[in-house]
Parts: sequence; structure tokens; C-alpha cells
Amino acid sequence: MKKRALSLVLALLLVVSLAAACGEKEEEPNYDFNVDLSGIATKFIVAGASVHDPSILRVGDTYYIYGSHMASARSEDLFTWKAMSAGVNKGNVIFGGIYDKFDEAFAFAGSPTSAVPTDNAAQGGEHVWAPDVKYNENLGKYVMYYCTSSTWNASNLCYATCDTPDGRFEWQGAFIFSGFNKETIQYTDVLDYVSEDYAFSHYLDGSGSYKFREYPNAIDPTLFTDENGNDWLVYGSWSGGIFLLEVDEQTGQVIHPEADPDNDVDPYFGKRIAGGGHETMEAPYIIYDKGTDFYYLYVSFGDLNQQGGYQIRVFRSENPDGPYVDMKGQTLGSGLSRAAQSYYALKLSGNYQMPSNPEGYMATGHNSVFIDEDGKHYVVYHTRFETRGEMHYPRVHQFLYNADGWPCMLPYQTQGETVSETGYSEDEVAGRYFYINQGTGIDAEIARPQIIYLNKGGKVKTADAEGTWSMDKGSYTVTIKIGEVEYKGVFCAMKDEAGTDCMTFSAVGQNESIWGVKYAETTQG
Repeated sequence: MKKRALSLVLALLLVVSLAAACGEKEEEPNYDFNVDLSGIATKFIVAGASVHDPSILRVGDTYYIYGSHMASARSEDLFTWKAMSAGVNKGNVIFGGIYDKFDEAFAFAGSPTSAVPTDNAAQGGEHVWAPDVKYNENLGKYVMYYCTSSTWNASNLCYATCDTPDGRFEWQGAFIFSGFNKETIQYTDVLDYVSEDYAFSHYLDGSGSYKFREYPNAIDPTLFTDENGNDWLVYGSWSGGIFLLEVDEQTGQVIHPEADPDNDVDPYFGKRIAGGGHETMEAPYIIYDKGTDFYYLYVSFGDLNQQGGYQIRVFRSENPDGPYVDMKGQTLGSGLSRAAQSYYALKLSGNYQMPSNPEGYMATGHNSVFIDEDGKHYVVYHTRFETRGEMHYPRVHQFLYNADGWPCMLPYQTQGETVSETGYSEDEVAGRYFYINQGTGIDAEIARPQIIYLNKGGKVKTADAEGTWSMDKGSYTVTIKIGEVEYKGVFCAMKDEAGTDCMTFSAVGQNESIWGVKYAETTQG
């Protein structure tokens, strides 16, 4: 009897011991929050061409980007670009055809001799900005939408066509004029679509000047196709905000709607979908994604210069004409201060420095977006740099959608990486990361690397906060909670810009983006 009791006691002790062992926590690392980048190789990537406000088009195996100041380039890998054209002049091999009809193409705005002369005419030349090229099957032509501009609100949209993406585009017409007054309205097509009484009472104030806070600066046109195959043109900027018009796919020309003031639809300019009141915003680009079933509106906030806080922001909608909301469900109204505006829209990219970047990237903005033939999604933008003034190069980053359908831009320029569709193991992703939080500010501050630990077992540790992280088995998506803020994102194995293998994460929450990069211990020295 005593032996049996002793055996039961020993067995019970063994069970308790095993249970305790199974419940043991992962041993925590010796935390090191010192940011030492000295053991990490760096490289400054020279793109091979400088294209501002890049809009991208793929034809066959070649990628084309078209930009402001009549610049364009081509690439086979989205990494190295070869210039095709540069310089605002008649000899430009892509854009020079505009000059064949100079008096028409620049009748209203964009040159020192326009009805509204360029405001820096002393510099000479013409202002041709922000082209977007799409192939129109009905026309059998590549159609380029672009703008000419004279002042900060006197501009007009134009279009040109070509049989090839790298040939000489020929001017076809101008449409949508802004910044006119009671004298210069005669050089526009406004009175072809609205009465003189309507134009003068709605678009002009008592002195006969343009109501720029209510109506757009007609720049930055881009075309997109909705889920039903219908084409739309989105455009606009500082001044009255971002506007939307349908496009006749047979002709490539815009369709002017009926007035609907209750839904912010103007019979000439179209529907306002964001902004107004001379807020800091421009460069709209919309894309529909079948996987998430959302339309994503990309815009740039800030001033277009190295120190201006230029950055990429994102809204989304279930419909092509809105309403477009951010991660907090907010639509962007009119007349917000810069400080107030900073809390609207997901900040996808701003000023930042990641390991392997020898200096900070600054003024990352005016992007286009495309889905490649293999299903990968890319964002294409221009960036300036911390020590190089206003010099700029194009950059292309892959992005992935998180579990809630918000885009997460990967930290490094694409070099052919492919995310694991079956996910990553805990051993592959757990560890010590250099990470940045880009916040929501619209300013010149650069997000610098900090240290974050994603420990095995799901604990998060930074120098001043704790949290948790988790990932679904068989998926590359991740949820990271730091303090009270939850970020949902993705893991992806990449090469950094110096070509070093690394594991990265990109996650978004409360309109902020956080990025992280983890190297092998030998890489970090």
C-alpha cells in the first residue's frame, strides 16, 4: 500500500514537472537597443535617368516612365533606367510634337506667350508637367494626358497620341482649364459646357478672379479603369482639391456631367473627391484591385522640394467616385491646416533612412502604381536625398496588402523579390530588427532606424515600449502591437539596396507605416 502511494506521488510530481517545463517562457535575449549601422554595407543607387513625377507603362518586356519637364526613360528590370528624352524643346523625341501646334497647345497656359504667361517667364521655356500614358484600344493609339501650367492655379489639361510608346506624341487638344478670370475665360472651353452666368457666378469672385479655394488647379491628370471596364480621369491639386471625370473610351476625351451640388459634382470640373480650401495635396493616382475589391486613391501631401515634407498618402473606396476614406474611416474635407491634415490618409512613405541607405531619402512622392503581369504590385515615385539638394531619381518598391486590405510598401527598392505565399517560420522572422516609424507629420524630419525585438513566443520590445506580435500559420501577414497601437502588415525576404539578404516587415496602423529589417548576426558584425 505504501509503495503504491509512493508511486502515485512520484507520478504526480513528474506530471507537474513536465507541465511546468511545457509552460516555460522563451528565454529573453540580452536586449541591445544601440543603433550601430557600422557593420552593414551601404550603397547609393544611381538609377541611370532622372524622371520627375513618374507615371509607368509596361509594353512587352519593357517598362516606360514618363515625367515632368518632358523627361522619360525605359527599363527591363524596374531598377536601372535608360533615358529616352529630357529637355523642354521641339527636338524632344517623345514630347516634341507638342511644338508642332505651339499656338494651340500653349494658347492659355504654359509659356511666356500664353494668355496667362508663365509666372517665371524670365527663365524662358514652357511648363509641361506630369504626363500619364495609357493604350486606348478603340483609337489604336497610346494616349498621353498631361498639363501645361503658368501659375500656381492657371493651368490646363491636354492630350496627345502616338502609335508607339517611345515615339513622337502629337498634340490633339486641350480640355479642363483653371485659374482663368473674366478676361482670359475666352481662351478656355468653359463656356462650351456652362452658361456665362453660371461660370461668372460659380467660378469667379466679385472682382472677376478665379475662386481657387473652391475649384481645382488643372494639373496631374491620370487615367484608370474601373471593375466594369469604364475609364475615368482623376486630376487636381492644391486649390480646390482632387476632381474626377468619366472618359469616353471611344475618343479618350472627358465626359462633362450634369450638375449635382448635393454630391459635390460640378458640370464642368466634375466631382470633387478630396480636399479643397488650398490644402497641401496633389498628384492623384487611382487603381482598382480585384483581390481586395477596393479603389485606392494615392496622393502627395507637402511641398515639392527636399525640405517640404513631400510624401505619399492613401485613401480607398468601394466605388470609383468615392467616398474615399482613410484607415480611420475619415474623408478629407476642405480647408484644413497642415497640422490638422497630417492626421488624414495612410502615410505610405515620407522622409526616411533604412540600413544600407547611406543617407536619408527625402520628398518621396508623386507616385504611380501598377499591377505587373505576374500579379506583383508596385509603387513608382521620385525621391530626393539628404545631402544632394534637389537632385532626384525614380524608385520602384513592391507593395503587399495586409489582412485588412491596406497597402504595405516594402522598405527597399525592388530587386525581384517574391513573397512566400506559404508564409515564413517563426525562426525566419523572429529576432532583432532595425525599424522606423514614419509617423504622420508633414515636415522635413527624417525617420531614423531604431531597434525592435520580435521575440519567439510573441513578445515585442523596444527601448521605450512593449507589445505583442503574431502571424497566421501558412501566411506572410503579421500583426504587431506596440504600446496601444496595432499595426497589420507583411513579412518579405528581400535584398537591401547594397544587395545583402535580409528579412523585412512593413505594417500600417492608425495611418502610420512602420518598416523593419533583420540581418543575419554575421551581417551585423
